Amino acid sequence: QVQLVESGGGLVQTGGSLRLSCVASGAIFSAYTMGWFRQAPGKERDVVAAITRFGGSTYYSDSVKGRFTISRDNAKNTVYLQMNSLKPEDTAIYYCAASRILRIATRQTDYAYWGQGTQVAVSS
Repeated sequence: QVQLVESGGGLVQTGGSLRLSCVASGAIFSAYTMGWFRQAPGKERDVVAAITRFGGSTYYSDSVKGRFTISRDNAKNTVYLQMNSLKPEDTAIYYCAASRILRIATRQTDYAYWGQGTQVAVSS
């Protein structure tokens, strides 16, 4: 059983930056592909970025490519999402998730474990 706790959300102006962190416990962190998802009000939860167990492969949605960076530190059991050049349309609850799939995973159903989410709000 994996427990995930996100932090780092907040309110930022357009063009600003935030770094989200997700700390995992209860399992061997390096055994999991990790992903970040987000859900805006009235919309479905969508994948933002994903990273394989040792960081060899990453994935970004088209909407964040070039602005967001996913990384992980297996020694700290932590995955990060660096978000730069933030836009109002990035406003959402951001969720960290863990998957046992040994490749990039982009579907919600690929992920068995989820954090509680952290709110990101970008003002115009």
